[in-house]
Amino acid sequence: ATKTLLTCVALFTFLSANALANEAEQGEIINVGFVLYTKSRAPGTLNARWLYSTQYRGPGIAIGGPEEGFAGDYHVRYFYEDGAFGDEYDLQIKKVDAIYRVNWMVEGELKATGVGMETAEGLAVGWRRILD
Repeated sequence: ATKTLLTCVALFTFLSANALANEAEQGEIINVGFVLYTKSRAPGTLNARWLYSTQYRGPGIAIGGPEEGFAGDYHVRYFYEDGAFGDEYDLQIKKVDAIYRVNWMVEGELKATGVGMETAEGLAVGWRRILD
């Protein structure tokens, strides 16, 4: 029990220090994002929960995909937490072994890329924007 308590205290201290450091950097936008896609009740549709850097997040919906699995081509629209429209892309999800390669495009031009894996909750993807 003492070892578990010490581990929890050490973990809390580490996370608290990181949270304070992150608060100091809230104004800085980093080129890292995350999205969790989950299956919708409608075939070929994915629900999304996304975030970019420490400042942007919201829901999304991808349509036009396959009825089974995650791999396929979709059209995705993302929104901010307040419901305002954010962005839309052509979304390509390709499965390579247990890894998913994900690309977001506008008129055939690659705008963001990422990798992901299936979890109990859905398809978890880390991504970054392609900067000019």
